[in-house]
Amino acid sequence: MTAVNVQTEPPELMGACSEKDTEMVTLTISLPGTSPRDSTVTIGVGLMSRVPEQLRSVLENRSIYWIWDSRVWELWHKRLASLGWPLVNARGLIHFDACEANKRLSAIEDLARRLVKAGADRGSVLVAVGGGVTGDVTGFLASIYMRGIPHIQIPTTLLAQVDSSVGGKTGVDLPEGKNLLGAFHQPTAVWIDPQFVETLPPREFRQGMAEVIKMALLGDEDLWSHLQDHAREIKQAGSAALTHTIASCCRLKASVVAADEKEAGHRRVLNLGHTVGHALERLSDYQMLHGDAVAIGLNSAARLAVRLGWFSHETLMRLEELCREWQLPTRLPPEFTPDAILSAIKSDKKCLDGKLHFILPLRIGAVIERSDLDMEELKRVLQEQQGS
Repeated sequence: MTAVNVQTEPPELMGACSEKDTEMVTLTISLPGTSPRDSTVTIGVGLMSRVPEQLRSVLENRSIYWIWDSRVWELWHKRLASLGWPLVNARGLIHFDACEANKRLSAIEDLARRLVKAGADRGSVLVAVGGGVTGDVTGFLASIYMRGIPHIQIPTTLLAQVDSSVGGKTGVDLPEGKNLLGAFHQPTAVWIDPQFVETLPPREFRQGMAEVIKMALLGDEDLWSHLQDHAREIKQAGSAALTHTIASCCRLKASVVAADEKEAGHRRVLNLGHTVGHALERLSDYQMLHGDAVAIGLNSAARLAVRLGWFSHETLMRLEELCREWQLPTRLPPEFTPDAILSAIKSDKKCLDGKLHFILPLRIGAVIERSDLDMEELKRVLQEQQGS
């Protein structure tokens, strides 16, 4: 049994901090291949005011087509226009009703046809402004439009800022499962301003914290302790504590992506909590929020690891306490039976060659991937989790 430790600074990942109006953290993910590429992630309060100059420096003379989450547009477009965002004069501006029900191939076709009508060509760039659904859909569209064009991510939810905007995973859902269609298509840049969470409802902020807790469990005691000691400050949009949290998560995820861009092995550690989590989302017809499902899935994985003797009961209790701090669920809803969950898991894309690849924690900062787990053991864990 070989444990996987997530390293925060591999040779492929370079981080730099500079102080101007405020501290900006920039991570450059250098990706190997026949055509080596760089994908940059910049995090900092006040970054939204620098988007116009960033666009000019990154895109040069390319035409820009914006895809905006409709709700984010309502909340933010006037303020951003006052900062000089090129909204009205952009070559194309598309509003997208971003919800899980619209994360479908039909949405990709609709958006693609709107781009054609607006004149988008192979020299165009897509800019996604919104949460994870907007980013996933825009990234997938960019990967196949005119056989692939660049895109930039400007995530506006905590969930997207700490997870989905970084790493190049794009995709849409099928009725049979989540993200079963997609592509790896790295964004040219990801620009993260923590101030965007000012307008985020508390339950949506909570969804992002589930992924933050996952990254802390994958990462190390420093991030874990930061979450325990600075909960009040983290809840404040634009705070140094929140910026540190987002930057830590991005740094950890970027290190994994740099080592394994297309999930050939090591990157699968990021699926911690998602095996049961995705099953719950599917069974609820995607009515259960992603972070809530992942929080339950994290606890399922931890409980299974405890049952197998690989994870301490004390650390499980710390995990449950941290979830309670952020009002995240840890128990299974009574309407989802263990048998139904197991059936949904078997059709998930994490099953390879008929074997379930399950990520289990060993301790804070180390996990293990197994493909030989007894499903009856998992069923017993789910039964306990439902009854406790």
